[in-house]
Amino acid sequence: MTLLKNKKALILSILALSLPAIIEMALNTMLGVADTIMLGQLIDSRAIISVGFSNQIVFLLIFTFSSFNTGAVALISRAYGEKDYEKLKHIAEQNMLLNLIVGAIILVVSFLIKDSVFGIYDIEPKVYKDSVTYFTIILLGIIPMFLSFSFAAILRGSGDTKTPMYVTGVVNILNIIGNYVLITGFGPFPEMGIAGAALSTSISRIIATCIYIYRLYIRDSHLKLRFKLFFDKKIIKPLFRISWPGAIEQGLMQLSFVVIGVIVAKLNSDSESLFRILIQIESLSFMPAVGISIAAATLVGKSLGEKDVDKGTETGFASAFMGVAWGIFMAIVFMLIPELSIKAFTTDQAIVLLGVPVIPFLALNQPLLNFMIVMGGALRGAGDTRRLMYYTIARLWLFFIPLSFLFIVIIGSGVQGVWYAEIASIAFFSFIIYRRFNSKKWASIKVD
Repeated sequence: MTLLKNKKALILSILALSLPAIIEMALNTMLGVADTIMLGQLIDSRAIISVGFSNQIVFLLIFTFSSFNTGAVALISRAYGEKDYEKLKHIAEQNMLLNLIVGAIILVVSFLIKDSVFGIYDIEPKVYKDSVTYFTIILLGIIPMFLSFSFAAILRGSGDTKTPMYVTGVVNILNIIGNYVLITGFGPFPEMGIAGAALSTSISRIIATCIYIYRLYIRDSHLKLRFKLFFDKKIIKPLFRISWPGAIEQGLMQLSFVVIGVIVAKLNSDSESLFRILIQIESLSFMPAVGISIAAATLVGKSLGEKDVDKGTETGFASAFMGVAWGIFMAIVFMLIPELSIKAFTTDQAIVLLGVPVIPFLALNQPLLNFMIVMGGALRGAGDTRRLMYYTIARLWLFFIPLSFLFIVIIGSGVQGVWYAEIASIAFFSFIIYRRFNSKKWASIKVD
């Protein structure tokens, strides 16, 4: 209680910035979750598996190569703290151009590998075919997705977390309506099944990009951007320097879940469906922590721009405290309604019964998982992306994946083994990340 009283103004400022980001992140996740829920309810559990495989490959590509936005937030938030708005706009324009080019390259490469990429999984022909179908149509929204992430990062870095929230809210409503209409063939529309869910998601992402372009390039505002067709080395060099560790971190993080997916695919189809459902549940549960981490990144970067290291430190720890509080709340929720969370995704009672014993481990994982996410955001805001990359690689590839293999394949713990491994790895590395932030070594990192 003493902490809350002493830091009341700081916590309120974090909440003011993070609440829209929390809502935005939750809604952004719901774009994929809505597909999973509606396909599970309207078709069957095999559709959930297909969407899971497809999204795993999409996320591997997207989160790896859109990590330039991590550097953009660090640079933009510091320029915002310095009140150098021309520099802020210039960074934003360069980041958008970079995302546009990278998105186009990823689209072409993804289209070329779409028929062979799912061969890494041990799956039945029907699931393979549906995965390729979903993935191919989702590619229509790849470039818009890159641009949307870029635009949202630009706005967040300049202190505007509300616009991304509004845009994502509108897009989610359109996606849910589109899902129902195109999956079931409502009214004059054809019944497209899994292809309908993918098409609805892609159309929603295209609409989001159009709204962002209007907001940032057409509407008269203090952050009106211009289209640039050339790169500025003075911006691109620091952007790459800060961002490449984040790209490697995200790439290896998403690849680790591809590997875990390959391991889990060796189990039966019910276990595979359950794994996909639990990943979605966990993703939704920590969205508030992601929102708080975005606020922490912006405010820590702004504090460094203002040359106030102590304020940045206080912001990071206050944000982490809020993350842990949310994690405890979610742990209680999971323990109280273990069945209900799974039933939202599937009507298959066998999968529900298989999942109920796993939910307590998701609950146990929540406090430190949320702490690690928020502390990571604070370090990113300071530009300490390289050290964070080392920590993430070590956690995933030296601990999480080997332990998952041990528990699932050798010991035979089933899907629970994934969370045994995650709890162990997160507990150890939460302590390491705490030590790094507490050292304040991040305060001396140059981003220019």
